[in-house]
Amino acid sequence: MYLPDHRVTLEPLRADHADAVLAFELENRAYFASWIWDRGDEYFADFPARHAAQLAEQEAGVCRFHVLVDEDGGVVGRVNLIDLVDGAAELGYRIAEKRAGQGLATAAVRAIFEMARGYGLTSLRAGASDRNPASQAVLTRTGFRQVGVSSTDLGPGKKYVVEAL
Repeated sequence: MYLPDHRVTLEPLRADHADAVLAFELENRAYFASWIWDRGDEYFADFPARHAAQLAEQEAGVCRFHVLVDEDGGVVGRVNLIDLVDGAAELGYRIAEKRAGQGLATAAVRAIFEMARGYGLTSLRAGASDRNPASQAVLTRTGFRQVGVSSTDLGPGKKYVVEAL
């Protein structure tokens, strides 16, 4: 799905995305670690196996992984639907530091709603750390409502849900 205002395409994860996804994760590792837990060195050391495992989960219909690909073929974001069960899933997303604050996360979350309906989903859950008010704003702006609070090793956060996709 093309997001014209941002000149990116939201695509289901494929095997040939591996190098671009790894480059995206490495380039933005420190930035992401300021908002959410760090993936750890083993994530990067075992990346080919992890990528293959994600593709297998996707093939089995357990998860749906997506990338935001720019006009140069680089990955500038990820939007994932995890643990698809009974018409519901957990939403997670990451936007490259160089593309943050430009509305890309909001556009990507809105776009994933259409894809989620195509997967038979009717509701999504999400969470965002209180250290990441921009992500909380994206969730609220796209129709999620707060349904609780959470606590992680990064501190408190909020739980959200959107229904009737």
